[in-house]
Amino acid sequence: MKIGIIINTEDSETGWNAIRFANTVVKAGHNATVFLMGKGVEIGETKGGKYDSKSQISSFLLQGGKVLACGTCLKSRGKDSGVCEVSTMTEFMKLVESSDKIVSF
Repeated sequence: MKIGIIINTEDSETGWNAIRFANTVVKAGHNATVFLMGKGVEIGETKGGKYDSKSQISSFLLQGGKVLACGTCLKSRGKDSGVCEVSTMTEFMKLVESSDKIVSF
């Protein structure tokens, strides 16, 4: 199964849970792609502490997961993509079209 996971918040606990879910998806043998949009493009900055999203993202990528970040959202915040692929609304649309399920956080 192909699962698209949309993260549209910078809330550390929500982002952490979303990436934990993404890790669970790939561990179960499914394909997962995370799309960071809006404030979600900031989620990779959360490291250490109780909700370490950065280490969860690293684990996800090591397992073959894919993380895309909205380029316009990054630019409007003056951020770079870090470990994420810079993406577009066209790629987001393709993710939605090709996914069996979409989950949004």
